[in-house]
Amino acid sequence: MSHTSCQFAIIGAGPYGMAVASHLGATGVETRIFGKPMDFWSSQMPKGMLLRSPWSGSNIGDPHQSFGLDQYEAALGSPLNRQLPLDDFVRYGQWFHQQALPNLDPRNIAGVERGGDGYRISLDDGERFYSRNVVVAAGIGSFANRPALFGSLSTELCSHTSDRPNRDLGRFAGKRVAVIGAGQSAFESAVLLREQGAEVEVVMRQPQLRWVQTRHFIEAMMDSKLYPFKAPGRIGPIGLNWLLEHPALFTMAPRGLQDKMAYRAIRPAASIWLRPRSEHITLTTGRHVVAAAERQGKAHLKLDDGAGRTFDHVLLGTGYKIDIARYGFLSADLLERVRTANGYPVLSRGFESSNPGLYFVGATAAHSFGPFLRFVAATQYTAKVLSGHVVRAQTKHEARSYAERPAAVDAS
Repeated sequence: MSHTSCQFAIIGAGPYGMAVASHLGATGVETRIFGKPMDFWSSQMPKGMLLRSPWSGSNIGDPHQSFGLDQYEAALGSPLNRQLPLDDFVRYGQWFHQQALPNLDPRNIAGVERGGDGYRISLDDGERFYSRNVVVAAGIGSFANRPALFGSLSTELCSHTSDRPNRDLGRFAGKRVAVIGAGQSAFESAVLLREQGAEVEVVMRQPQLRWVQTRHFIEAMMDSKLYPFKAPGRIGPIGLNWLLEHPALFTMAPRGLQDKMAYRAIRPAASIWLRPRSEHITLTTGRHVVAAAERQGKAHLKLDDGAGRTFDHVLLGTGYKIDIARYGFLSADLLERVRTANGYPVLSRGFESSNPGLYFVGATAAHSFGPFLRFVAATQYTAKVLSGHVVRAQTKHEARSYAERPAAVDAS
């Protein structure tokens, strides 16, 4: 065990990890952050992707709001596409790291276990150290949802949209590919596949594909200085998006109503700007796969209406299923001490789990704070709330320690 230690170890160097590290650092808290900056975005998202979130909802939070997209664009000295291509967003995140967190450690965390009144942490190169607190900001890369019925297909025949080889969808040029799903990831992947020369069929349960569209006059109204209900992330329909971006209000609703509102805001749909690019993509709506098998090096799918299809590859745009046990670096003993609900940790208002000193941010916090926490737009809110919680807890601890000190003896 190394003798090095810190107050906070942050696992993950994506938007959430970097936002939390910058806020905690600004309060004077001793912080170490680990991971390759923007790794999930740069290695597990397909080339050519555009961010679904608007420009206003794609800023990584920092305590002085000095490192947003506007500042990055100014530093570049040239305008950026307001639809924000993936590669531009990755470069922005890496610029944020260089400006706000130059001491970021690119090594990965291999293990976290309880130790004393804190945590023993192992790095992938074998180094071990101690931290009083841990913030898990490891993203969703471990949570790809792979329906069991596709389990009989080899990885050569079936993969998830987030699998690293699918960073370059050009490898499917000239192939016949089935895309399973009806959300942004599924449909944008289908468009990119078609543009790379693949023959594509999208299979979805929904009776029709939903399109996400915001009218220009609504956009102008929401951007107006006179409009009081700002919702930079613009997650869901107008009105509901404002409520989602105020988790303290959103979570006052009964759980059943929260779930209904969350589904309405983030139900499977595709951005309207994909529509002109979707010509020549076959849509099979109102259907789902009931069986999958490999036959003569091809994937054979059977649909619920009895129809059969044969493909060179099946691409799963089936989203993500949160289960913190799938991270792999949290010890079994530690996981047993974390209260969960359907795989999500149940968190306090300061993002702390039932195991003291262990925090979760990003999509893993969505059960406790709502779907806003699934988006980059929530990094500022998250980092501000978590760092404020830490500062208040430290102040209380110091006040209690001072009160418990023995009174000075007057020797006169």
